[in-house]
Amino acid sequence: MKDQTERPADPSAPATAVPPAVSHAISPAEATAAAQRVLDAVETAVVGKRPALEKVLTGILAGGHVLLEDLPGLGKTLAARSFAQALGLPFTRAQFTPDLLPADLTGAEVFDQRTGEFVFRPGPVFTGLLLADEINRTPPKTQSALLEAMQERQVSVEGTTRKLPQPFHVLATANPVEHEGTYPLPEAQLDRFLLRLSFGYPSPEEEWSVVSRRLDRRREEQEVAQVLDAEGLLAVQAAVEEVHVTEAVGHYAVSLVAATRQHQHALVGASPRGTLALITCARALALIRGRQYVVPEDVKALAHAALDHRVTVKPELWLQNATGAGVVDAVLSQVPVPAAAEASGGAAGAA
Repeated sequence: MKDQTERPADPSAPATAVPPAVSHAISPAEATAAAQRVLDAVETAVVGKRPALEKVLTGILAGGHVLLEDLPGLGKTLAARSFAQALGLPFTRAQFTPDLLPADLTGAEVFDQRTGEFVFRPGPVFTGLLLADEINRTPPKTQSALLEAMQERQVSVEGTTRKLPQPFHVLATANPVEHEGTYPLPEAQLDRFLLRLSFGYPSPEEEWSVVSRRLDRRREEQEVAQVLDAEGLLAVQAAVEEVHVTEAVGHYAVSLVAATRQHQHALVGASPRGTLALITCARALALIRGRQYVVPEDVKALAHAALDHRVTVKPELWLQNATGAGVVDAVLSQVPVPAAAEASGGAAGAA
């Protein structure tokens, strides 16, 4: 497909604020089939992590960014590269280090001796999918530069604001066990990630599958078949906006988030942005699973990924191993789930 997204022909020039136009619409069935093909393609490289990969794709189809917080060597970088290949997006990797400057990420004005003028040299954020590797190893000043790119889809350099290409998504990684020399992400930036996920260790059978595939491949590099391109991804994302949410399911999500603010262990509960993330991602997950309407199980399946990192527990409870995940577990067990008739109301008309 030809890329019809709005992006500047010259990266050194500021882009207009016109949102990218989708040149064609696709049916919900076509969007679901495309999403499943993307997952099948990525799973040829990342073994045995279908549920986690499904949630990563959910975050992308919902138009947001995903934080992969897990131990080294569990496939985070491979998953990001594989999604970029399957989605047909330009891919760049930024290794975050303590000496990384904002200009190393966003780009900078560079003096051209041939013309005697300053020209803009784009940084790695001018891409389709950015892997922000070990995002917690860079200082807050650089983290804030990424924050603008993630939230506003633009960067400001030398007083000039430049729009990023669309679609633009960030898959960031963080190591949860090594904290020496790291800069914990502020709550404001954590809140910008729609989902926070972990892959976990593979089973012995899955680990042997990883080894055997490497032996059969006879090389380290892996290639994933391209399924979509930038225009195709925008079309699938547009299809997500057509997924129906009943009032009962919407109120269920609101009640879950509100309950995190009232829990006795919570210092700060999830904000309304958490509710929006939960509903938006539930719509994407429903589409991936072949439905044009959201059911409470979609909301429950994403509650931990969407809310854990948005809940701050009271400091005096840290020694008791109180966590945001524990708060979310509690509210999931306490908040009544809508009845099936309420949850599916209007679904027939939306189908």
